[in-house]
Amino acid sequence: MTERPASRKGLILSLNSGSSSLKISLYRLESSSAAVPDSSDEPVTLIISSSLSSISRDATFSFAAVEPGVQVEKLKDEPAPQVKDHASGFTYFLDHLKRAVGIDREQIVHVCHRIVHGGDYFKPVVITKSTYHHIETLSDLAPLHNGAALSVIKVCLTELPHANSIAYFDTSFHYTIPTHISSYAIDQKIARPKGLRKYGFHGLSYAYILRAVSRHLKKASLSPISDTNLIVLHLGSGASACAIQKGRSFDTSMGLTPAAGLPGATRAGTIDPTLIFHYTHDAAKITHSAIGMRDVGITEAEDILNKRSGWNALTGTTDFGAIIKRRSQGDADAQLAFDLFVDRILDFVGAYFLKLSGAVDALVFSGGIGERAVDLRKVVVDQCKCLGFVLDDGKNTGVGDVEGEVVEIGDRVLVCRTDEQLEMARECALEDRFWV
Repeated sequence: MTERPASRKGLILSLNSGSSSLKISLYRLESSSAAVPDSSDEPVTLIISSSLSSISRDATFSFAAVEPGVQVEKLKDEPAPQVKDHASGFTYFLDHLKRAVGIDREQIVHVCHRIVHGGDYFKPVVITKSTYHHIETLSDLAPLHNGAALSVIKVCLTELPHANSIAYFDTSFHYTIPTHISSYAIDQKIARPKGLRKYGFHGLSYAYILRAVSRHLKKASLSPISDTNLIVLHLGSGASACAIQKGRSFDTSMGLTPAAGLPGATRAGTIDPTLIFHYTHDAAKITHSAIGMRDVGITEAEDILNKRSGWNALTGTTDFGAIIKRRSQGDADAQLAFDLFVDRILDFVGAYFLKLSGAVDALVFSGGIGERAVDLRKVVVDQCKCLGFVLDDGKNTGVGDVEGEVVEIGDRVLVCRTDEQLEMARECALEDRFWV
């Protein structure tokens, strides 16, 4: 496939593939293309919001028309037994889109794909055989996401052959991290050819948050985004932190892969790198004797650290909301998971505060947990009073009752409802080379 500019009358589809989910948003371009990166005017309008959850096991489907005047039955977590994987889930959506709203596939001219790991790609790329293969080679570095995204890309090329499939990379936002921060203390003659360095992730989310928060702080209208300094916590089943200095990523908690940094639902986060060898030990205690030891393949090690760790390993559930509830009931395992998560978050908040020399416009919570976990936000911010962050308990508990993308919950403390699909569609709309 080669890049083909499209008519501005066409639609943009944004796809966000998780390990067992697929978020789908369909956008229409505004008549004017005059929007600029710092503008409060969005160049696209959301018309359809859809998602598939629990893919590969009792899949469910949600679908809603957002554009005023469009009459369609709203579906919420409806069983979708036909869906067995991401590819069949996407086809299921396209068929429903035609039946429910009458939108033909030919009306979709660009498909934006969130790709977690982009390697040395730092700008969006149209999917071709070579770019597809390059992303495929990076799947081992993001085993929970890249593979799922590639399966959707593959079916897109078949089901929407007339449309451009465009890859947007979570790693791109962190291209500005200084070399002394992105490098590891290993032989650079080996590291550089192999690309062994910190990449960082959740970049589409951080790009959206930066723009939204900067606008909220009035920096986008009075001065450029490049004056904004933030500590952002993207907390979800995958969790990370980011220090933004003068509107650019300065440091982030994830590294070569998303396994580094904060723990997540099934990820261990940063650990002593030799722990994995002792963890898989057959002996009852640590030993360096060949007796009782066994080889641990990299695939098994990655599986343990990515899929068999995190708060699921501590509590038996990936649902952090359930952990908070169990904690309130005195569950010791839930308390451990909660306290451990808070501790690791504070590690990064403190470090990033120093790296930014204390010049921080706001501490921002985002992601599923960051946007919903009242108790977690309270404990974290209360621990950060010494840094000048002060929580308003009433505003913190009332976040769900306040509309808008950014909500103030205290002195220099914000909640931002991030939107990775919108960020992709927005970037696509503003890229002149994609349009006639």
